[in-house]
Amino acid sequence: MALVNKIIPFSCIDGPGNRTAIFFQGCNFKCSYCHNPETINKCINCGKCVAVCPVNALKVEDKKVIWDDKKCVACDACIRECKHLSTPKTKDYSVDELFEEIKQIAPFIEGITVSGGEATLNADFITDLFKRVKNELNLTCFVDTNGSVDLTEYEEFVNLTDKFMIDVKSMDKEEHIKVTGLSNDSVIKNLKYLLDLDKVYEIRTVIAPNLDNENTVRQASKIIKDKCKYKFNIYRHYGVRKEGLELHGSESPSKEEIYRCYYIYEENIL
Repeated sequence: MALVNKIIPFSCIDGPGNRTAIFFQGCNFKCSYCHNPETINKCINCGKCVAVCPVNALKVEDKKVIWDDKKCVACDACIRECKHLSTPKTKDYSVDELFEEIKQIAPFIEGITVSGGEATLNADFITDLFKRVKNELNLTCFVDTNGSVDLTEYEEFVNLTDKFMIDVKSMDKEEHIKVTGLSNDSVIKNLKYLLDLDKVYEIRTVIAPNLDNENTVRQASKIIKDKCKYKFNIYRHYGVRKEGLELHGSESPSKEEIYRCYYIYEENIL
């Protein structure tokens, strides 16, 4: 079983073509600029969210918060109430159950992309899912990851994955720890490993205030060269928790800063 935050049946931003995006609950990073921090932790069943639900879509049974997705109106009052960076709006899936959901829309999609939270924390589960999706539906399988899990230890999982999309938060170890809470050693190791296997679709860096964005872009560009795409995600303050707002503020980077990063990328990929 694996805990899923949500499934987007049709997405055009989670890899090539029309794809089903599956977001797993739980992340080992705690990024300061995360715009969906409710995916970081799993629900501790404190029950505080139940009282604020305007349509009684939440209740406590056997000391566990139960979510009724049929009653839910997606107002997110429960998420705003939660102080644990979590949500009660999740669902446990078996591989068979998740496969059946994908099968229903398989004729209309090019593939699936697993994301999060951090999808690779469920690497064994996803390996079994990818086997069925590729063998029975002939769809491509992509992974959106923060690169924190050592993928050299998951050979079958890597082989089954068509391409990875990797977040490079910062190339400076101390800054990476400040932003995510953890070192970037595994991220850089995975990036080089997957590039050698031609398994990287793109890497992404959030360009955010009060970070050494230019250094990150420079060092990352030197590693990827022209082997994959490099996507800049522009910091937005929407959904960012208080600690992140204190570090990055409410203003997005200027166009000039974005262009500087782009020129640095161009200079270093050749």
